[in-house]
Amino acid sequence: MSTPSSHRATAESIHRRTGKTFHLATRLLPARTRGPTHVLYAFFRVADEIVDDPEPESTTAQRRELEALRAEALGERDPTSDVMKGFAAVRNEHDLDHREIEIFLDAMAMDLERARYDTIDDVDDYLRGSSVAVAYLLTDVFAANLDPAAHSQAAALAEGFQLTNFLRDVREDVRKYDRIYLPREVLHRHGVTVDDIESLRFDDGVAAVIEDELERTESLYRNGVAGIPHLPEDVQFGVLLAAVLYAEHHRLIRQNGYDTLSSRPSLSRPRRLAVTARTWYHWRRTRDPEAVFEAVSAISPGDPDAADSDSSSRGETTQVTNAGSTQSESNFPRPMHSARRTVGRIRAYFGTRSE
Repeated sequence: MSTPSSHRATAESIHRRTGKTFHLATRLLPARTRGPTHVLYAFFRVADEIVDDPEPESTTAQRRELEALRAEALGERDPTSDVMKGFAAVRNEHDLDHREIEIFLDAMAMDLERARYDTIDDVDDYLRGSSVAVAYLLTDVFAANLDPAAHSQAAALAEGFQLTNFLRDVREDVRKYDRIYLPREVLHRHGVTVDDIESLRFDDGVAAVIEDELERTESLYRNGVAGIPHLPEDVQFGVLLAAVLYAEHHRLIRQNGYDTLSSRPSLSRPRRLAVTARTWYHWRRTRDPEAVFEAVSAISPGDPDAADSDSSSRGETTQVTNAGSTQSESNFPRPMHSARRTVGRIRAYFGTRSE
């Protein structure tokens, strides 16, 4: 039987399976926002999978499917799946902005039309729908009538997350979807061509491109983290943890010499848990998002290249292999029981153990 609880369970299952990093951070949100966040993520994922279908019947068929999803998302058609039934409930309960839903879906449609970007501004236009709209919808779930600064800085953080995904997934985006989100103007600045990226040819020029894009991305993280105090207190740690976890990919990218053409950097479960525990340790002592982010994240206050200099002092010698896995992580807590213990203790502290 299709029930509100089954709708949330389906959404949470999709989130857990396809977005492990953000799922871990979401588990540490309060119960009042955790379920709706799972539902929103599942909706975003459903739209993403329509345009990322590796063997679509046709682009026309993908457009039709996306427009059907749009009609359900806007309440113009009855929802036909657990995810969309859950989304309809969240949309109505939190009075989600229909314009932001449309802007997000417009960006998904853009992926069917455009696979290359000339300028940083072109990429930013895409980010307005693929990440900023997502941030606005999530902040509407976190709290109504937020300070405008909270929205603008949440947008910056969401853009940072999306750019991290682009830099992490260069190889996958080229091979599976024939998409390149690195703007031509940045490629040309370092003597790199689109053909170099398409051919997955890594050299010093490509490394410089990735380094430049990391620096641009990290300025967005700093701006976004500075806005976390504008959010309700009970969601601040979860949002901060998401930022720290996403930024951890930057450490892996730097440790691998900025080469994301040969392999896709991936955070192991023990590493995610170690980062979570370390973030929580500092959070309990300061409750200052910027101070915690500076202390534990891979992003330094002003010198991004310093970010990977302190890993040895934490006992975290990690190497990325060609398969994107990690080695020498013996100092990280073991999975499963450690995961439950770490998350359980933190959620119990916030009084959010119950669903």
